[in-house]
Amino acid sequence: MTIQTPARLSSSAELILDFVSSGGQLTDRADLARFLRRHRLATEGAIPITLADLDEALTLRDGIRAVLSGDPHGQEAAARAQKVLDGLRVTVRLVPSSEDPAPLAPAVVDEVRRGLARIAGAWAVLLSSGEWRRLRPAQAAGSGTGS
Repeated sequence: MTIQTPARLSSSAELILDFVSSGGQLTDRADLARFLRRHRLATEGAIPITLADLDEALTLRDGIRAVLSGDPHGQEAAARAQKVLDGLRVTVRLVPSSEDPAPLAPAVVDEVRRGLARIAGAWAVLLSSGEWRRLRPAQAAGSGTGS
């Protein structure tokens, strides 16, 4: 997937772009653990990741990807991703930290769901700032969209 990006991205945009472009790098539970650790969305050490956790992560990724692509056929993927977002427990930060500027913070103990909640917080930043509109995939002539 080719993405058009502004000259300088917010940390939230960088996280979302890496998440939606993870493609073949996010195929199993170990890949999800590596992704969460690489982005400091989970602590080091063993992370108990279920197949349901992996499915939720992939569903969320596919839904965000569908929204960014503007594909009218992506409504079903977006609806499934919305259900994942609806199931995440988050709280609003009174004062954002310099480490994590997202206004939404995880309100869960589970390591994987906390990571997904941080991705949701980053998505909320992009929606509220309008930055998500600048992250739409490039519409290069003759290029197909792949997953």
